[in-house]
Amino acid sequence: MIRSVVAGTGAYLPEKILTNADLAKIVDTSDEWILERTGISQRHIASDGETTSDLATKAAIKALEAAGIDASELDLIVMATTTPDDTFPAAATHVQRRLGMTRGAAFDIQAVCSGFIYALNVADNFIKVGQAKNVLVIGAETMSRLLDWTDRTTCVLFGDGAGALVLKAGEGQGTAADQGVLSSHLYSDGRLRDLLYVDGGPSTTQTTGHLRMAGKEVFKHAVTNIAAAIMAALEANGFKAGDIDWFVPHQANRRILEATAKKIGLRPDSVVMTVGKHGNTSAASIPLALHEAVSDGRVKRGDLVLLEAMGGGFTWGSSLIRW
Repeated sequence: MIRSVVAGTGAYLPEKILTNADLAKIVDTSDEWILERTGISQRHIASDGETTSDLATKAAIKALEAAGIDASELDLIVMATTTPDDTFPAAATHVQRRLGMTRGAAFDIQAVCSGFIYALNVADNFIKVGQAKNVLVIGAETMSRLLDWTDRTTCVLFGDGAGALVLKAGEGQGTAADQGVLSSHLYSDGRLRDLLYVDGGPSTTQTTGHLRMAGKEVFKHAVTNIAAAIMAALEANGFKAGDIDWFVPHQANRRILEATAKKIGLRPDSVVMTVGKHGNTSAASIPLALHEAVSDGRVKRGDLVLLEAMGGGFTWGSSLIRW
């Protein structure tokens, strides 16, 4: 059977760094308060005029270089973002133009923090049915543009950045020993919208709005839903928690990550955690963390890598990959 094999990863973070100490100068908070509750010490913020597609393009170029392919060989770009440059066209088409890709298609997916898992699943399915051989999957955000900088419960959490990977069609035997994406599992529940949302949009307020969140309720649902999605991935492929080499979760909050790993029984040293340096970068957080773990040599060929995320909507999901 056809499998979607990860051929390369890339990432980009804006130059500007906003520390907890910097935040304490503009909102009623402190480094200790933020660290204790979130594990975040700093986040990157896009500069004036720097767009989501700017970040995405730089991450995409690095992923293409790592994969050893040219943009002209791409059949598809699937980009996960909550913060596109424009209401339309899709930010993915801006990336397509800048890369010089003149064939195939490019489009965005909006599932907030779960966006990269959704995008990965869509790309995997395109490859499995033979509609694409080389796909660029991107998660990119400028979440700072949606923040209310007077709300200390949300503005301390988020940052900007982009991550990408290239999927290439490969051959497999249809077993869990195959290299590539083994399975993805997607979920949503629109009834929980009011726990995490943005209070604006083109057809309601004609503005982008600001991010609003009921933190305690989100935490409760996050651990439960994420754990269920992880178990679905393990059971679908005949694995147990102890079989996972690396757990690369959505980087929302250190306490959520630790509670999820403990609930499932994952080894603490298998968790890739970058939230302290990046904050919550929504759809960009998984590919950013994944790229770091690949670049520093932790993730190696043959490793079993588990990805998961949960975001507004609510949306959530997981993916299991044989690297």
